[in-house]
Amino acid sequence: MVNVKKFEVEQASPHNQEGKWMDEHETWATHNLAETCCASVSLQDLIALAAVDADSATATTDPDQRMAGLINYTTKQTYGSIRGSSTLRSRIADLYDTTAGTIGGANSVLITNGAIQANFLTLYSLLCPGDHVIVQYPTYQQLYSVPESLGAEVSLWKWRPEIEGGDGSGLDVQELRGLIRENTRMIILNNPQNPTGAVLSRRTLEEIISLARAHNITIHSDEVYRPLFHSLPESGPENGGNPPSILELGYGNVVATGSLSKAFSLAGIRVGWLASPRAEIIDACASSRHYTTISVSQVDDGVAAFALAKPTVVNLLRRNVELARRNLALLAEFVDEFKHVVSWVKPAAGTTAFIRFRTKGGSGEPVDDVEFCKRLQERKGVMFVPGRRCFGDSVDFAGYVRVGFVPEHQVMVDGLRALREFMAEEYDSVPAAAV
Repeated sequence: MVNVKKFEVEQASPHNQEGKWMDEHETWATHNLAETCCASVSLQDLIALAAVDADSATATTDPDQRMAGLINYTTKQTYGSIRGSSTLRSRIADLYDTTAGTIGGANSVLITNGAIQANFLTLYSLLCPGDHVIVQYPTYQQLYSVPESLGAEVSLWKWRPEIEGGDGSGLDVQELRGLIRENTRMIILNNPQNPTGAVLSRRTLEEIISLARAHNITIHSDEVYRPLFHSLPESGPENGGNPPSILELGYGNVVATGSLSKAFSLAGIRVGWLASPRAEIIDACASSRHYTTISVSQVDDGVAAFALAKPTVVNLLRRNVELARRNLALLAEFVDEFKHVVSWVKPAAGTTAFIRFRTKGGSGEPVDDVEFCKRLQERKGVMFVPGRRCFGDSVDFAGYVRVGFVPEHQVMVDGLRALREFMAEEYDSVPAAAV
């Protein structure tokens, strides 16, 4: 039997009382500030977003007709296009800058059931027992626990918030160089990063690619929070565009994964993808998927294609970037107000912030983040994710909590109000972490 570690953020089990954070807590949270998706939208919302041209503010062609063209009630519900419809795959390819020549249209994309399946297929298809992988850390647990379950050796390339200069990602490329071994098969990135919201700059990505090319290493980049760049001064079309995807830098031995869940507010349709310029990688992952889900629902495929059509996708991303900026400003006010016990590296992208809470006075020891999160939700209904429980039991993460800051704006307002009440009434009684 394959030994897979319990998924600390997600897993629920009647026999295990230590994991299952999300399943156990989100059902009764009054103020869910742990969600990692941008505030969800309905199909009706999508149709409204499709109704106005994002730049000219003029009405577009009837969006109901265009939705009906992609979700046809008379279509027989077969397995559909096994690799995903050409319309959807082409629109996903259009999310990337193809001028580097490393990704070319629909054939470079495989549609999956969420980014979580895209990640799994990539790891399952490309790694073997005895391979060595290097994983940017902290990150989504799947990215290091699945390789371990497949018999690979895993080294963690650790985030260090105290690193000055560089691109603000808290990563040292020289440290990465020292982690490479003769059997290193893959470097796994999460860009933008969960939980810190850090972004790898073009220069850092080029340095990583240089190392990978020299050792013939595959780079797997989980880019599920792309392109939600809300706090980089150089991002956005008015400033020359967003930081590059791993697909856009001319190295062929790469895989990027993404989904409609996080930046595009459509977790419910369970549509993700993996993209690579190497046909053999796409073929291998497609072959592996035949043992699991075979294909994605035709209905979900159609909704995804509609969402990624212009002007819908432009309006949707604009809505989410504006919401992220508005909510992040509120969170920054809280951090500044309580800076005597709260610290962070302000996120540059994505939907999550990694915030450290310390005890008052003296040495300012990190609080017991699990106990803090439990008491906060029990007393005030505010849900966070404890860093030390859900991102590895490391002293490096003592006192850290992950905050999801892109829910509906009023959820953020109400949640921070309740958090402030807790800070005034209960925070002094939260114990320090045992380190």
